[in-house]
Amino acid sequence: MSEPAAPARAYEYIVVGSGAGGGTLAARLAEAGRSVLLLEAGGDALQLADERLPDDYQVPAFHAFASENPAMKWDFFVRHYNDEERQKRDGKYTEQRGGVLYPRAGTLGGCTAHNAMIFIYPHNADWDYIEQLTGDRSWNAADMRKYFARLENCRHRLLKRWIMKLTGWNPSRHGFGGWLTTEIAMPMEALGNRYLRKVLEESAVDASSQIGERLKRLRWFFKTRGDPNDWRLVRANSFGLRFLPLTTQGHVRVGSRERVRSVAKTFPEKLSIECDALVTRVLFNGTHRAIGVEYLKGERLYGAHANPSKDAGEKRQAYAAREVILCGGAFNTPQLLMLSGIGSAEELKQYGIEARVDLPGVGKNLQDRYEISVVYRMNENWQMLAGAKFSKGDDQYQEWDNKKREGVYTTNGGVLAVIKRSKQDKLPDLFCLGLVGKFKGYFPGYSKLIAEHHNYLSWIILKARTLNNAGRVALQSADPRQPPKIEFRYFDEGSDKQGKDLDAVVEGIQFVRAMTQDLRAQGVVAAEELPGDERRSEEQLKEFVRDNAWGHHASCTCPIGPREKGGVLSSDLRVHGTAGLRVVDASVFPRIPGYFIASAVYMIGEKAADVILADKQ
Repeated sequence: MSEPAAPARAYEYIVVGSGAGGGTLAARLAEAGRSVLLLEAGGDALQLADERLPDDYQVPAFHAFASENPAMKWDFFVRHYNDEERQKRDGKYTEQRGGVLYPRAGTLGGCTAHNAMIFIYPHNADWDYIEQLTGDRSWNAADMRKYFARLENCRHRLLKRWIMKLTGWNPSRHGFGGWLTTEIAMPMEALGNRYLRKVLEESAVDASSQIGERLKRLRWFFKTRGDPNDWRLVRANSFGLRFLPLTTQGHVRVGSRERVRSVAKTFPEKLSIECDALVTRVLFNGTHRAIGVEYLKGERLYGAHANPSKDAGEKRQAYAAREVILCGGAFNTPQLLMLSGIGSAEELKQYGIEARVDLPGVGKNLQDRYEISVVYRMNENWQMLAGAKFSKGDDQYQEWDNKKREGVYTTNGGVLAVIKRSKQDKLPDLFCLGLVGKFKGYFPGYSKLIAEHHNYLSWIILKARTLNNAGRVALQSADPRQPPKIEFRYFDEGSDKQGKDLDAVVEGIQFVRAMTQDLRAQGVVAAEELPGDERRSEEQLKEFVRDNAWGHHASCTCPIGPREKGGVLSSDLRVHGTAGLRVVDASVFPRIPGYFIASAVYMIGEKAADVILADKQ
């Protein structure tokens, strides 16, 4: 059967996926005057007739409920271990699905529609590593910083006025005037709570054992507004107490969805958005040049949807005169490449797929953070959660739903954050987030715990700069509607044979326990439910982490790098062995960047736009 030929008139670019990478890229290309078709497998289920979005999308504190919203959730069930006995020791394991819940979003805006909105610049070393790997100087940290400045519009409204007065800080001088607004949300009840203030003091003391260093770090905290994105702190690889910049505007979620809808409204002749379009394969000509895509048109066609349709969908094709760019994320982009004949020829043969390009690195190198919770049950409910039902109309909602946008619902639930360097790393690698709520990881119905319990403090410990790259995404079927097989191969089952990641996570548990010990001594804490007082030794904590860790920043499955070393992409994001085909999403990183991956993916979208627009081909 002959390949379809591209018609004389087509879109210049087809972008597959509307998340932080794809939405950012599509908007920039359209603004530059290029014609773009943006295809999204999910619907714009959030769009209602009266233009008002559902509250679990808009309200920052409702993000956990957004991730379980059946209108837009895609639930993957992943394997942390191939060993069945070890996997079943995880209390979050769902036996009938054969894995642990990994929430994703199938909707316009991708995972920016349900994430926790945390927007923190990655380490400079993350960008410099790509420069060293590829020899491409455009990846160095100084050059990449401009993309962050192009993105972030810093509106820390509660702190801005007095900070500018005290420090002379000028947002325009620091270059933060982009399209993606960030705000700091810190309810006065949190700052006024004497127990939380005590934890704040403990976190500052731990920064150094020397009194001079303690004072220095406190001085820098006030000088930089506790903003982890302050360039001075980034360059110094500093650690200590931090506020959380959230991607909100007026304390309402903003992200890729708002960006593409705004640009499509301004440039309707340049940006076309088509939802409910599940791309099933990339179309090529005889010289391996991508000329378009084939897709199924219909609602709820993908198997990860909460209620997948039995309808087969309508088969359609779309063509690109210049390029096809895949932005489906760390799970779906490698799946689409393999369905299109790009991957390990040996593995593709098992599913009757002829290999167009034998590229064994596709789907390999899967990486993630390790995360774990230390969960405390308090003797009394948090006053800031009084009357909170996490639903429209409750007391806290009314405080949020006014002109001032106040109260705990302006936050993502996090009230304290401490960045720390473990003994296992040369750079800060532990992010410890204090959450007023009960959270112990992801499993079906997990968000109910947050709504039902108002007397919990959960410390979420995130291990960045993880060493394990032994995970993989593989086909389970040639059916594009069936999700792929996802195997992370945690800890010693993976590539970190020395156990440095595990040691670092245990160190994080010991750190937050130390910060909370005074609350326990004062009788404020009723009990430590996780890991629990029965687990005190280092070996007991290691076993707890091995059995209970999770992650939600999957990446690196189509990495930049030399083909002979498992790389899938060149430094300009082209797929090896093809023309007119690039990848722009979380899968492109050779190793996982920073603490929270959204900022790095947004930056990739901005950089890709520059690279593509400068391309004369």
